[in-house]
Amino acid sequence: MNCKPEMVNLSKRCQTPREHAEAAGKMPHKAARQTPSFVTIDFLKPVIGDDMAAVDRVLRASLASDVILIRQVAEYIIAGGGKRLRPAVLLLAAGATGYRGPDQHTLAAVIEMIHTATLLHDDVVDESQLRRGHPTANAEFGNPASVLVGDFLYSRAFQMMVGVARMRVLEILAETTNSIAEGEVLQLMNAGDADLDEAAYLGVIQRKTARLFEAAARLGAVLGGADAATEDAFARYGLHLGTAFQLVDDVLDYSGTADAIGKNVGDDLAEGKMTLPLIRALATGTAEEAAVIRHAIAGGGRTDFAPVVAALLHTGALAYARDRAETEARHAAECLAQVPHSPYRENLLELSSFAVRRTY
Repeated sequence: MNCKPEMVNLSKRCQTPREHAEAAGKMPHKAARQTPSFVTIDFLKPVIGDDMAAVDRVLRASLASDVILIRQVAEYIIAGGGKRLRPAVLLLAAGATGYRGPDQHTLAAVIEMIHTATLLHDDVVDESQLRRGHPTANAEFGNPASVLVGDFLYSRAFQMMVGVARMRVLEILAETTNSIAEGEVLQLMNAGDADLDEAAYLGVIQRKTARLFEAAARLGAVLGGADAATEDAFARYGLHLGTAFQLVDDVLDYSGTADAIGKNVGDDLAEGKMTLPLIRALATGTAEEAAVIRHAIAGGGRTDFAPVVAALLHTGALAYARDRAETEARHAAECLAQVPHSPYRENLLELSSFAVRRTY
């Protein structure tokens, strides 16, 4: 899955995200890295700000329906914000491979609609009450409405991708949505399983989270008419980026704040989810620490949150997970070594840095 080492040019911008951030003066050196400073994705605006605005217009136009509840729930979700990272990856990949045209806005909106549909379904399954700092759609409108509007978003997304009239696009997105569904089911099956190992967990998050990043990057390259090798390099970039993004989410669920991350801290633990910090702590901690984690995963939830966090800190599990995220982000940057320099490529490299430096 990693790019070939000989493709890497560390004298340019393909540094580790940590090295890249330090060189740019955007990240403190090792002694002060315990709490990363707040970072944003405003660096994207000069390059794709207008395109992102166009994507938002496509999204809102696509929500048109005679059924008022569909409009209400879908608009509630879309208007709730979010980082729009997946559409941004598609737009940047398209720009880096030379494409300029309306199909990038359509497909970026499709990617965001698929992502939004998964969030609607996730929140119902997880019984979540808070997302992006606001009540979830299921908390606001009820579970049945959330599930059915999620279905609407999926079906509307497929209507839109058919309109692009490219069989390759349909193949990529059909395979991706199927993989995401498999990841969701695997995560459900793994809930409460304290024996889940690191390899199995990484397989789940690659399906559930990283595959949509992979699809976004690949679709951008497809629009740009890239050859097979370049298309695959962009796809690997997306897969590594998405994996890094999810691993940082794992860390923030135990080290962030509700105001910063937009959801309740400790949700993963309350839902019995084995994430990488817990897996690492179980593998390296004491018998007492392992017992605390197993009890929490079996049903203790938030009542065990403080002792679980103590175990994660004592074992260095949070630092381990963040280091793994940095490795994934570095691999993402390496995949762009042969892509010609452009503002789009530079933003893709900066996104790999943002993925691990973010605090939300």
